[in-house]
This record gives sequence, structure tokens and C-alpha cells, in this order.
Amino acid sequence: MFEDLGFETLTAPQAAIWFGLILGAAFGLLAEITGFCFRRTVSGPVAERRPALGLWLVAVVAALIGTQGAVAAGLISFEEHRFFAADLPVLAIIAGGLLFGAGMVLTRGCVSRLTVLTGTGNLRALLVLVVFAITAHATLKGVLAPLRVALGSVTVPLQSAGLSALPGGAWVWTALLALPALAYAARSGVSPRKAALAVPLGLLAAIGWVGTGFVLYDDFDPIALESLSFTSTAADTLFWGIAATSIPARFGVGLIGGVLAGALVASLLGGRFRWQSFESPAQTGRYMAGALLMGVGGVLAGGCTVGAGLSGIPTLSFAALLAVLAIAAGGVIADRALTPSRAGSGGSSATPPARQAA
Repeated sequence: MFEDLGFETLTAPQAAIWFGLILGAAFGLLAEITGFCFRRTVSGPVAERRPALGLWLVAVVAALIGTQGAVAAGLISFEEHRFFAADLPVLAIIAGGLLFGAGMVLTRGCVSRLTVLTGTGNLRALLVLVVFAITAHATLKGVLAPLRVALGSVTVPLQSAGLSALPGGAWVWTALLALPALAYAARSGVSPRKAALAVPLGLLAAIGWVGTGFVLYDDFDPIALESLSFTSTAADTLFWGIAATSIPARFGVGLIGGVLAGALVASLLGGRFRWQSFESPAQTGRYMAGALLMGVGGVLAGGCTVGAGLSGIPTLSFAALLAVLAIAAGGVIADRALTPSRAGSGGSSATPPARQAA
């Protein structure tokens, strides 16, 4: 479709950067306002987990309906996407999810939340993002790549890689996922305002798939089918930042830049921007350990809570569903392990947990 849009000065990969920037800015704005973060659903005060999960589920349902609507309309197809590989790298996904879940508890924020918080002046989040991106890149293409290859070689063959191929088809499984999720969200205590904002936030994931897979599709200069994600995009942004003269920017660079800009604007307008940094060496060490775990885990699992969750679950992929379940399990295990000594494990006892989001 891209060649029919009348662009004369931009190629599809160049337009994808601007598309990522716009998509990221909208996500950063909405995520900052709503406090959107998967980590809050598995760690922290119990009274805060239910509304946090309710908010997350509303966004996922919106993404699910929007994405499957685009598939039904014939705009996009996931048949060739890595989420639908015939052999499921089960060991890598489970191990990676557990590591990522533990890491997000240590850093008190999933990667998408940390990116948003960086835009609000949080220097803890900024340093975690840098370490996370370096580790993710090392796992993708560097010194840790052999570990990724070894774990990824343990696979389970699948006759169908997604729920849509099972009896009932895509819309039946969409309903089976969406209805219980909405029922839970209705009883979760999430504020109506935040729930309403979660709908367009979730639709951004569907827009991302349609934008890269249909609007910017170009036979002569193809780009990858992708949507909101923060693992490979963070690694790509880091690599581009240090080698921009030889590595062109891509969708992910625009996405990360947009999220930072959107969160900055939202925090400034809402009076929530403030500089924050580490409060102790122990806290610094805990956050760095979490960044390392998330960097390795995000690559092994095939995505983060947004890449495999908000964008991945709507594809009805078994790989995405398994990754999110493993991340949740890792988060719960880490939270329970750290709860008895949370006050002395690196945080400041004078800072309430809700304020210590990264």
C-alpha cells in the first residue's frame, strides 16, 4: 500500500521511523497518565495489584479486538511472524520469562514503564534502560548469543502455533480471552477514567501491526511486521546511537524516542516531572542486577510484557501466551522471595513502595 500513498521523498523504512515516533509518543503519553505497568500486577501491595491488572487487561482486550479485526479484514497476517514458528522454543521462553519477571521486580518496573519513567526525569530508570539495552544486544548478537542459541535449540513441534487454528477459530478464542478479562476488570477497582484511557492505549498495539504490516508494506523496500515492543527496539536504539553513521535508524528508534517525548510532555503538563536518582549503593546494585536479568530474559522469552503481552497476546500466539505466563510466574516468585527483606534490600524505607516505581 505504501507506494499508493504518494510519498516522494520517503522510503517505507524511513516512514516507519516517523510512524514509530508518533506511535511511541501516544503510548508514552497514555502510559504516563495511567501508570500502565505489568509489574504492578504481580508485585507490591495487594490492594494495588487488582486495579493494575484490571487496567492491563482492558488494554490487552482492546489490542486483541483491534488486531483480530485487522486480521479478519485481510489487512495483516501473522503466518510468517516469529510468534508462529512451527517449533516452539519452550526452554528459552520459560527461562527467559522467569528471568525477566524477576528482573522487573528488582527494578520495580517493566521495561516499558522504565522507558516512560525516564521521560519523567527518573535517572534510575535511565541507567537501567542503558544496562538492559546493552545486555539485550549482547544476548541477540554478542557474547551471550551462544546461550540464546543453546536454549533456543530445545523446541517442541506444534501442529498449530496459535489459538486461531484450534476449533472455534480466532473470534471464539478472542471472546474466550476477552470476556473473563473484562469481567475481572469490572470488579478490579480500576478507575473509570484510567480504564477508558486503557482502550486507546491498547489499540495502539493493533495500529502498530496494521501500520507496519499494511500501510507501510512495500514489495520493493520491505520492513518488518512489528508493533509496540521494548526489547529489540531498545537494543536497536542503543546500537544506532553509537553507530548512526553506519547503521540506519528503524521503527524501533522512532518508537523509543516517541515514548520518551510523550512521557515528558505528559509529566510536565501534569506536574509530575521531577529528577530522581539512586538512594544507596545497595539499591543501585539491585537495579543493575534486575536490568541484567531483564536484558537476557527479554531476548530469550521473545519479548517483554508489552512486546509479548500487549502486542503478542492479541496475535493469539502460543509463544506469546507462554512468555507472559512465565514472566508473571517469575515476578511472583521474586516478589515472595524479596518481601521479608524488602525494606533492607536496596530501597529506602522512607520512600513508600508506590513512589518507588523505578
